Amino acid sequence: MKTTEAQPIIDRKKKVFESIFEMLPSEDNPSPLVRINRMNDSSGFPLFAKLEWMNPFGSVKDRAAWEMLRELEEKGEISSERGLVEPTSGNTGFSLAMMARTRGYSMRAVVPNKIPLEKKILLKIAGAELDVINDELCPVPGLGDGSINLAKTRAKAERHRYVLPNQYENENNVAAHLKTTGPEIWRQTDGRVTHVFLSLGTCGTVSGVSRYLREKNPDIKIIAVQPTEGHDVPGLRNISQLPATKLFDPSLIDEILEIDFEVAYTRALELCQKEGLSAGPSCGLIFEGARRIVEADKEGLGVMIFPDSIFKYTANMAKHLPFLSENTTPPQ
Repeated sequence: MKTTEAQPIIDRKKKVFESIFEMLPSEDNPSPLVRINRMNDSSGFPLFAKLEWMNPFGSVKDRAAWEMLRELEEKGEISSERGLVEPTSGNTGFSLAMMARTRGYSMRAVVPNKIPLEKKILLKIAGAELDVINDELCPVPGLGDGSINLAKTRAKAERHRYVLPNQYENENNVAAHLKTTGPEIWRQTDGRVTHVFLSLGTCGTVSGVSRYLREKNPDIKIIAVQPTEGHDVPGLRNISQLPATKLFDPSLIDEILEIDFEVAYTRALELCQKEGLSAGPSCGLIFEGARRIVEADKEGLGVMIFPDSIFKYTANMAKHLPFLSENTTPPQ
């Protein structure tokens, strides 16, 4: 009996992919927009959450990580003998580690000790070696043994072993959002978007999205939300922490709202329980900023870029909302 060779079933329209990398977001395969319903009763100003945790490696950082990694591959700067070293508060490191290890490269992540335990474990699960040091919650520049400085030192002293993508200075971080996030938002809203709400970290997202959308419509408002001083929301920065990144361009932002960082946790809980969105604390902070603008401006169409989900932050949630770890009924 004659056998026939099995036919491939790869079909992106049917969501059947050749590899995990084909699932990365793009204008043709965007991360979803979901309308906020119970927590926004303004019919004149709908709010949509762009769910970046739906990306294959779980966060908005998939975009920058892929763009940076591809450039290193194209330039021949990475190989099975020469891997990556990167300072990270978690998400970029996880995305890079998952991508790199899948393609046969090693990964060393230099992380602050204060990031949640969940993130450290996830980095190890992804195959990264960790240098855990006594640094700020997010890596900061400067002398001594800070995360950024240590990563740079390793990359310089051990050039044969490591190359440093450096998300804080790499323009591919911005280019990723020029190519994907901005075009996705424009297409998904049919060009009707009036406000975009996001947080500040490396500032690759805000810079890329703003550049793209302002070319389409210079009247679109780019609103950044920052936590108050002393915050413990991993991955976020306020203005005093922005010297860590060379990608911050204040001319690309219309307004920066400062929100009490404790609100990040209460709003995240509400988004989970009222909207069914497994939103992390940075999403909660962004939502609170958007809510205040809706209240003030009355009309528009807002898109909130929700960076990642709640699952990496359960310990932090329990710290700020103690009833979550107690055998008690939560407050109503």
